[in-house]
Amino acid sequence: MSFINNWLRSDIQAINAYHVPPSENMVKLDAMESPFPLAEDLIGQYLAYLADADLNRYPNPNALELQQSLRELMNIPDAFGVLLGNGSDELIQLLALACEAGDTILSVEPSFVMYDMISKFTHLNYQGVDLTDEFEIDLPVMLSAIATHQPKLIFIAYPNNPTGNSFDRATIEKIITSTTAMVVLDEAYYAYADDSFLADIAKYPNLVLLRTISKIGFAGLRLGLLIGAQDTVEQLDKLRLPYNINTLTQVSANFLLSERADIDANAKIILQQRSKLSSALKTIDGLKVYPSQANFLLFKAPKANQLFENLKQNGVLIKNLANTPKLTDCLRVTIGTSKENQQFINIVEQFYGQ
Repeated sequence: MSFINNWLRSDIQAINAYHVPPSENMVKLDAMESPFPLAEDLIGQYLAYLADADLNRYPNPNALELQQSLRELMNIPDAFGVLLGNGSDELIQLLALACEAGDTILSVEPSFVMYDMISKFTHLNYQGVDLTDEFEIDLPVMLSAIATHQPKLIFIAYPNNPTGNSFDRATIEKIITSTTAMVVLDEAYYAYADDSFLADIAKYPNLVLLRTISKIGFAGLRLGLLIGAQDTVEQLDKLRLPYNINTLTQVSANFLLSERADIDANAKIILQQRSKLSSALKTIDGLKVYPSQANFLLFKAPKANQLFENLKQNGVLIKNLANTPKLTDCLRVTIGTSKENQQFINIVEQFYGQ
C-alpha cells in the first residue's frame, strides 16, 4: 500500500474528486459560464488598469473597494454585511468550518454537489431531502427532516442547480422560520431569476445569501460573496483566510463590474436565448424540458447517454446527468450564444431524426 493510502483519512479516499471534463476545441455548454468574452473596445483599458497593480505586495486584506463595486452592481444595502470568497465554494466551506464536529448540514436533492462534499471534508453529517418528481420542495417532508435532524446549516440553491427551478417563496419562508439553523440561500443565478431574498435578510436573522460573478461573465476570477446581517458577517469573517482575494481578481473585478450596462445587456440576451432554446427543445418528440430561472436548461431525453456522446463527437459539450440518482435520463445544457445554441439544437434534431 502506498504512503498516501496509509496516511489519508479513509473517508476522503472514498470520495470521488470533483470532475471537470476536458473541453479544448469544444463548444462549451456544460458549466453555466457566460458565453460572452470581454468586449474588444475594453481590452486595452483593462490591460492598462492591470498594469497599475502592485503584484509585489499582498492584496488589500478586506477588499473594501471590491465590496463597494459588488454592492453597487447588486444593489446590496449598506445595512448588510458582505464577506468575499475565492468562489462560493470557499464560502460554503467557511460556513461548514463555523460548525462543531458532528453537526448536520441539510439540503434538498438533487442540488449542488459541493454541499455534500464539503460536509465530508469538514467532519459534518450531511442529510439530503428528496425533491418531488417535478423537483419541488415537499414542505411537510422538509419540515419533518428539519425536526428530526436538527441541522446547523440548511443550504438551498435558489434557483436550484441542476434543475433550474426556483422554489415557492412561501415554502422557503416557512423553512426559515421553522428552524434555528442558519439558512443559506445560494443565489448563484440571481441575474436570470425573477425573485431574490436579498431584502429578506433584514427580516430573518438566520438567513444569509450566497452569490457569485461566475455566471454573469467572470468565472475565471473565482469570486463569490456572502451577504448577511452585519454581526453575522463580522463573526464569520474570523474564519476567512488572510488575503483570500488575490490582487488580480480585485483589480479585474473593480474594472469589469463597473461595466454594468454590458453585464445587464448580456443577461437579457441569455434570457432571450433561454426562451428560444427551451421552445426548440420542446418541439422534439420525447423530450421533457423543465422550467428554468437560471442560465441553463435541464431536459429528460430518450437515449440520453447516446445523445450526450453524439453531441461530444460533434464538438458540443453539455452536462450528462443521465446516470445520477433522481436525474435518470437527464441532461443539462448551458445557454450559449445564438450560434452555439443553434449548433446544439441542430445536432439534437438530427439525432432524433427531425
